[in-house]
Amino acid sequence: MLPMLGAACGLRQGELFGLALEDVDFEERVLRVRRQIKKLGADHVFALPKNDRERVVPLPEWTAEAIKRHVATYPPLVCSLPWEKADGKLRTHNLLFRWTDDRYIRARSYSETVWKPALVRAGVIPAPDVDSRQRTRFTTSRKEGRHQLRHYYASVMLAGGVSVKELAEYLGHADPGFTLRVYAHMMPGSHDRARRAIDERFFRPYAAATSA
Repeated sequence: MLPMLGAACGLRQGELFGLALEDVDFEERVLRVRRQIKKLGADHVFALPKNDRERVVPLPEWTAEAIKRHVATYPPLVCSLPWEKADGKLRTHNLLFRWTDDRYIRARSYSETVWKPALVRAGVIPAPDVDSRQRTRFTTSRKEGRHQLRHYYASVMLAGGVSVKELAEYLGHADPGFTLRVYAHMMPGSHDRARRAIDERFFRPYAAATSA
């Protein structure tokens, strides 16, 4: 469920770990991205999302239904963590994602026990090696990281005609110019957009008429 939500809504890793049931607005069909779980040395805290900006992200209908099924099977974890700093005021939220021992998810343990093994099973990366201390070592690069889910989300949004300004808001980028620089290569070419605009306007009625 966690990777599905990352691909469907473009949240960062820490934002997914910190997502709570109260952040899901099923009526308005949006996610309210209000916090992340952030590692500070040996401690973990709740903190504002990157760039210190909350945001609202559209929630696809099929994703909303998947969240409902997830919650029915795995009830949210009531979790309290300090806010912004290790000695900050405690805040409590009903986290959507947790370990079976009712602990909040830590990035490294998720990567080593869930994400990378899943990539091995999918044939994306090779099976891990075992070092001299009998520790499992996966061979990965930035191209196989969980951040790729955000890139996938961005590519789907741009292909669907979402503007760079809107995409920047959904991704939580402070500057749409940054979004444009990162994802310009994913935008449909102007020729492609022109052809599609005319095809959708002129030829869809024709196709419907001939099939009647």
